[in-house]
Amino acid sequence: MPTPLCLLGGAGVEDRAAHGHDRDRFVEIGSLSKVFTGTVLAQLAKEGVVGLDTPLEDCLEEVPAGTGITLRHLAEHTSGLPRLPPGPAGPPDDPYATFTEQALRASLRELDRVATGPLGKEEYSNLGYAVLGHALTTVTERSYQQLVDDHVLLPLGLGAGAVTALPPQEGRLVPRGLFGRPRPLWTLTGPILPAGGLWSTCRTLSYIVVGMLVERRLGSPAPSWQRSAPITWHNGATRGSSVVAAAHDDGRWIVLHRLGAADRTDRLAREALLAAPAPHGGT
Repeated sequence: MPTPLCLLGGAGVEDRAAHGHDRDRFVEIGSLSKVFTGTVLAQLAKEGVVGLDTPLEDCLEEVPAGTGITLRHLAEHTSGLPRLPPGPAGPPDDPYATFTEQALRASLRELDRVATGPLGKEEYSNLGYAVLGHALTTVTERSYQQLVDDHVLLPLGLGAGAVTALPPQEGRLVPRGLFGRPRPLWTLTGPILPAGGLWSTCRTLSYIVVGMLVERRLGSPAPSWQRSAPITWHNGATRGSSVVAAAHDDGRWIVLHRLGAADRTDRLAREALLAAPAPHGGT
């Protein structure tokens, strides 16, 4: 069965939504959610609400003194925190189901022991972004959705809730099994939300990529974006959805979402971006 696919991009990219995909329906974006969390941090730092180098213990009273972890460490995956939350894992078809608010707070109280890696060494951490999101909502006393609305979506000219953890059921596009039945989704609405729980339409993502990476309307890209010069990018994957958003330094950009495995999505996205002609004759 052909994989539903949506590809949007700048000049030279043939926009298409194929095999049942729809650029105007909400899809899971997985770890691309981290870009929104990191951008909220960057905007709050500009406003002086927090600093990138604010110690985590200054934001969350549960955190033991002396860990040395800052908000920048969390955003750049250099906090020493492991990739996944500690404690009992969820079932294979819902790995974050057991990562509750209580589990997050228990991790925070023992963060000096939970942080198993050396401070300053890069190690991709979903737990780190869960902690970062919790720190930002605690300091501001605002919900995660309010922070995304006020510091990302509205400044880019998009409506509140254009990217959300709770899109309307009738507006969702979800992976389906062999007989067309929707496949169960991971539980990503709890503490793991800032690391991977957002949904967006591909059309909205295209506006965001252009605004953040091409026009730089929010300033320099937040530290959550990945950088492989000359490309700035981030990907994301859940049980059945995968996405890549990327821009070249010369202005080329793409958004690619598939209801399929992430490894092929990453490869297709890179091929589509590099195949597009450079604007204005650039290289």
